[in-house]
Amino acid sequence: MAQHQPAKPTGEWSSRIGFLMAAVGSAVGLGSIWKFPYMTGEGGGSAFVILFILCITLVGFPVLVIEWLIGRRGGGNAISSFRKVAVDSGASPAWGILGAVGTLAAFMILSFYSVIGGWSLNYVVKTAMNTFSGLDAKATGDIFGAMLASPTQLIVYHTIFMALSALIVAGGVAGGIERAAKWMMPLLALIMVGIVGYNMATADFARGFHYLFDFDPAKVTAKVMISALGHAFFCLSLGMAIMVSYGSYLNRDVELFSTARTVVIWDIIFSLMAGLAIFPIIFSNGLDPDSGPGLVFVTLPIAFGKMDFGLVIGTLFFVLLTFAALTSSISLLEPVVALLEQKTKLSRVAATWTVAVLTWALGILALLSFNVLSDVTIFTIHVNGEAKPQGIFDALDYTTSKYMLPLVGLGTLIFATYFINQRGMQEELGLTGFKWTLWQITTKVIAPIGIVIVFLAELGVLNLLGLDL
Repeated sequence: MAQHQPAKPTGEWSSRIGFLMAAVGSAVGLGSIWKFPYMTGEGGGSAFVILFILCITLVGFPVLVIEWLIGRRGGGNAISSFRKVAVDSGASPAWGILGAVGTLAAFMILSFYSVIGGWSLNYVVKTAMNTFSGLDAKATGDIFGAMLASPTQLIVYHTIFMALSALIVAGGVAGGIERAAKWMMPLLALIMVGIVGYNMATADFARGFHYLFDFDPAKVTAKVMISALGHAFFCLSLGMAIMVSYGSYLNRDVELFSTARTVVIWDIIFSLMAGLAIFPIIFSNGLDPDSGPGLVFVTLPIAFGKMDFGLVIGTLFFVLLTFAALTSSISLLEPVVALLEQKTKLSRVAATWTVAVLTWALGILALLSFNVLSDVTIFTIHVNGEAKPQGIFDALDYTTSKYMLPLVGLGTLIFATYFINQRGMQEELGLTGFKWTLWQITTKVIAPIGIVIVFLAELGVLNLLGLDL
């Protein structure tokens, strides 16, 4: 059978370290710095942490390897890569739908992700101006609420954040994404180490450390297990065409298995460091670690307003959060830009700004759901018997995270393990004997079952079956 020719790649990584920085940056975004700490708080601390590490190893790792493999074999945007690999394997080109859904998910996620990135930028300014000095929880909550109620504030910072993301991606793979990742990731790590070091010297570091690492079996529940599994899957930027696009720029001499292992390890390290940067501050100020999504924007500012050098530490923290958001936003922008660049006559710069403007416009609708369009309901979900209307922002988040990403991830595993030639995959991954057997068990049994469980749990199916999660 004649092999289908891939779309021409739009660039390639100049070095393995540059690719590693970009891949780690995509994974270490708001998911690690913002979401991991508050999910750890909700999950009872160490129980969630241990389960997260297990899940990212057993589920996230193999999906990451497979997405890179498909991208490298396909050599084009996510749709054409899936289609080429399918045709070369004698399967239907309709498998390209996985790339299409993943690319659409990246577009939708970036629209509201940029809004949250704008919140972080806003808080850099607020903290630097010493806005939170001496305030209590009600006062910081009022400040956060006032920001959400102000279309002007939200639009200004959303626009700045999206423009920064577009400027980086417009520079290309090596000149834009890779170059930005090479300086942002070390700086992000330096700031985080600085905050952790400060905590070791002045805050209740020991309590925060034990909270993260003293495993308490009594806190392991089905709900915590499913939460950890879901976060492990999503925090690696899987199911949204990112890693397929990144894989298309990879040289054949890059070893996928060991490279993916490095990315997963660094994602775990950054997540744990985020916990060590946040929980000692929480405990030393007598605050509640189980504060949900508001942990960063409502609870932490209280601590920054009270602690020694809080102005400096707080400002650095929100700079850190903004860098983390940027490393992920540029990766979300890339697969959509790659598709437009390869399918049209637009240049890299024109494609980037076209996608950025369209995503920015959808983001405007998302941020207005907190104020002007707060009465607009897209659909309603039911949680524990309680009806929860979903506005534009919530609907974008819910649709992508609860439906699109797990389905793309599951479809990718099925495609790779049952429709791609396994001998060729074994040779490309360099796995033999027990390692190959373990890989087969993980990709054909453990990871798919894990994703299905998460999907069914998030849809409420398990609760309907009488499983109280």
